[in-house]
Parts: sequence; C-alpha cells; structure tokens
Amino acid sequence: MEIQLQELIDQIRQDGVAAAQAQADSIVEAAKKQAEAILSDAQARADGLAAQARAENERLVRASEEAIRQAGRNLLISFRESVCRELAALVNSKVEQAYSSDEFGQILARALESWAARPDAGELTVLLNGEDLEKLEGMLLAELKDHMRAGVTLQASDRFDGGFRIAAGDGGIFYDFSAPAVVDMLSNYLSPRVTELLKEGE
Repeated sequence: MEIQLQELIDQIRQDGVAAAQAQADSIVEAAKKQAEAILSDAQARADGLAAQARAENERLVRASEEAIRQAGRNLLISFRESVCRELAALVNSKVEQAYSSDEFGQILARALESWAARPDAGELTVLLNGEDLEKLEGMLLAELKDHMRAGVTLQASDRFDGGFRIAAGDGGIFYDFSAPAVVDMLSNYLSPRVTELLKEGE
C-alpha cells in the first residue's frame, strides 16, 4: 500500500511538473511571439520613420539647391541691371558732353549738309532747344547759307534739352536726335551686347 501511495505521489508530481513545464513552455512561446511582434512592429515603425526622414531630407536638399540657384539668378539679374544702369548713365553723360561741346555745331552742320545733298531732299526744319539755337544759329547760318535757300529752317523748341530733331517736308516725318532719343537708342543697342558679354563670362 505504501508503494502504491508512493507511486501515486510520484505520478502526481510528474503530472504536475509536466503540466507546469507545458504551461511554462506555452508562456515562453507566447512571450517569444509577442516579443517578435513587438520587434517587427518597432522595426516597421523605425523603417517608416527613416524613410520619412530621408524623404524630408531630400525635399529640404532640393529646396535648398533651388533656393541657391534662384539666389544666383537673382544676383546675376541684379548685376546685369546694375551694369545696364551704369552703362545708360555713362551713355547719357557722353551724349550730354558731345551735345554741349563745340563740336556739336559741326556735327549738326555735317548732318544737314549730307541730308540736303540728297536728290530727294525737300524742305527741312531743324528743331533745337532755345539755348542751343541761340548759340549755334550764327555758325549754322554761315555754314549752311547755300542750303538755307534750298529750304532748311531753324526753329527753337522747348520739348527737349539737348540735341536736335529734323522734320522733313510738312513735318509728318521726324528724325529724332535729341539727347534722350540718342541715349535710348545707344542704350538699347549696347544693353543686349553687355548682357551677351556677361553670359559669355558665366
């Protein structure tokens, strides 16, 4: 009887240990699966965050590069505009010097002589500002005395400061050699050339 009781106790103990072992194994397996799921989820989140960070970094790099390119373009445009302004100021200064010099009368006289020598030349009216007309009239009349008979008339105009305008025939056609017109013409010619030179230097 004592042997049976011992066997029964051993059997209960083995069954209990086996059950405890099975339960422990089940708990360990469940813990492993849960740990793997947590790790997998954490890895997926980390991968997602890393991908998001890479995308944001690439976006910032592209935006920075574009901002640098735009700043470079703006700087170049600003520089070109500054050069063109300086060029216009220089042209304006040189034209004013030429039109206020003693040679201005000679320039005008030669222009009128060339015009009057054309076979189809009709009557001309030369418009000068009042100050230039007063200063140059005597010299021009002496230089152009033969052409004056052929229909060259000198008139004062307060519409511009320097230079001259030539009106052909009944005044329907004007040739504008006033200081502002010559400055515009030279600036419009020179500005694209300067821009091209600046582009060649890039």
